[in-house]
Amino acid sequence: MITSDGVYGPNIMSAEWTYLLAYKPATLAVSIGKDTATFSNIRESKEFGVSLCSSEQSVMASVSGTYTGKNVDKIAALGEIGFTFYQAKKIRVPMVSFAAANIECELSQQIIFGENTLLIGGIIESSVSGKDPLAYHRGAYWTMNHRLERSSEEDRKKVREIVESHRKENR
Repeated sequence: MITSDGVYGPNIMSAEWTYLLAYKPATLAVSIGKDTATFSNIRESKEFGVSLCSSEQSVMASVSGTYTGKNVDKIAALGEIGFTFYQAKKIRVPMVSFAAANIECELSQQIIFGENTLLIGGIIESSVSGKDPLAYHRGAYWTMNHRLERSSEEDRKKVREIVESHRKENR
């Protein structure tokens, strides 16, 4: 979810194309349409929030992805449905309460790709809740709540030995 505030007021949209670009400096990107309320808000304010929905927030994701902030106050509608938001710590946008993760960004760069614009933001604040994240794939919502156990030390050692045995000569 991408949250913003600006010419169209507080807004939230679903976004599938969100990427962590770098750890240092902490940077992420989101690709959104140039004709959206969110794009206009971010262009005006130079800041945005990114929230990874928890598994209990599929209705929020559906509403946010179905309606446009140009015509619907989605923050108010979602509030009436029962979802809550809080004021971001370091930027002036609403953030999703009880999300699996929340990230606050300052816009640093814009790159146009066809009908979308890649908005690159420096991460200035982030938090995780420990809640199961929600995923959307092939028209359905999924959870990603099972942590895989780490391989045994013996198995990891064997893998390292195999990989090292295939080391290329210096070229």
